[in-house]
Amino acid sequence: MQPTYMPWAGFLNLMAEVDLFIYLDDAQYERATWQNRNRVLVAGQPSWLTVPVLRDFLGAPIHQVRIDDQLLWRRKHAMLLQQAYARHEFATNMREAVDVLGDMALARLATLNIAILDRLRDRLGIATPTLRSSELGIDGVRTDRLIAILAHMGATEYVTPPGALEYLRKDDFVSRAPQRLLVHDFHPTPYPQRGAASFVSHLSILDVVAHLGWQGASRYIHPSAPCVRELQEQP
Repeated sequence: MQPTYMPWAGFLNLMAEVDLFIYLDDAQYERATWQNRNRVLVAGQPSWLTVPVLRDFLGAPIHQVRIDDQLLWRRKHAMLLQQAYARHEFATNMREAVDVLGDMALARLATLNIAILDRLRDRLGIATPTLRSSELGIDGVRTDRLIAILAHMGATEYVTPPGALEYLRKDDFVSRAPQRLLVHDFHPTPYPQRGAASFVSHLSILDVVAHLGWQGASRYIHPSAPCVRELQEQP
């Protein structure tokens, strides 16, 4: 999976349910995607937090993309989160997740995203080992590269998010790859959200942490029923 900015609970659930998680940090950077933005609740409404990047890096691999710190976005994000969740029971827990924003050494988008994810993994009890695809030295594009990475790691199964099934079908993954294809199927359970008229799903995990705390958020992303299922149809 590409390392996304302050991802939603399903991203962390997927990470928790697999034996090895590989950050696809050398995928091409695309504007206006989860790579550099996510949503939180502000006054009961979803609001975007976006990390600005230098225009020279548009279209480059994510791990090469440099953040534009001339825009002073780090302080703005920290202040918005502080104000939006100041009265929440677990606001302090939420701030612990993002205090790495102040580390100016995290100057590349992938490095920043992974640093935040490492903090979340630690606090949420996710012990799954991780690797970066940029460090594997494996060439190829799309499904060809995916199959090569799976072979390199000696994988017997591959867990895919539902959104990737379409291109796996087009590329005939099932007949080409010896690995068993499984589908990740996480459905967010509603929880009380302060100030919201009705439950807003698929927000950043920060919203879960602010409302439920680290222990509650850990239980939230570790439901009793597994969220990985067999593919029910032949792609």
